[in-house]
Amino acid sequence: MLPAAKLRIGLTGGIGSGKSTVAALLVQHGATLVDTDAIARGLTEPGGAAINLIAAEFGADLVAATGALDRDRMRALVFSDAAAKRRLEAILHPMIGAETQRQARAARTCVLVFDVPLLVESAHWRGRVDRVLVVDCEESTQVARVVARSALSHDAVRAIIAQQATRRQRRACADAVIHNDAPTPQELAQSVAALWHIWTRQDQRTTGCT
Repeated sequence: MLPAAKLRIGLTGGIGSGKSTVAALLVQHGATLVDTDAIARGLTEPGGAAINLIAAEFGADLVAATGALDRDRMRALVFSDAAAKRRLEAILHPMIGAETQRQARAARTCVLVFDVPLLVESAHWRGRVDRVLVVDCEESTQVARVVARSALSHDAVRAIIAQQATRRQRRACADAVIHNDAPTPQELAQSVAALWHIWTRQDQRTTGCT
């Protein structure tokens, strides 16, 4: 179970939405960030706790020469094979859950932010947090951002987006939505600050938060 004596914010958004930027701004206000994507990457880096299990389940060719998960090959596999995706999730999800709880219990701040890309797709995350914050933008913005920062093609990014919840589904689960198509950094920071002050002032558990 996640700690109850804190304000728990679930942060989500599609690939390229700017969710990580919003997470960093929340940390600047005093939140502790628990990043489930970062936890997953750590589990699949060289020496990560999931590497041997993945190699045993999928074969050593899914592990790169560096000792890390070959993410490109695994992405291609799980996009084309739903059963493979479930097998990978059966390995990673319990480990991610355990580390998420460990980090949450260790937090010393009054606000916890859980960065969960697949929060809407999950059967349990909505019930584990007090507020859901969605970072939203047009699909064209998502594609342009991801192509600019990665080696992925436009079609590859669109395929990833198609595997995620729709914008409408995310917004339907949200307690608040930050629209992030083309704000200036200052405008985005102001939106996050306004929401932070509203939510922390509404919640008695956050007495002392600024």
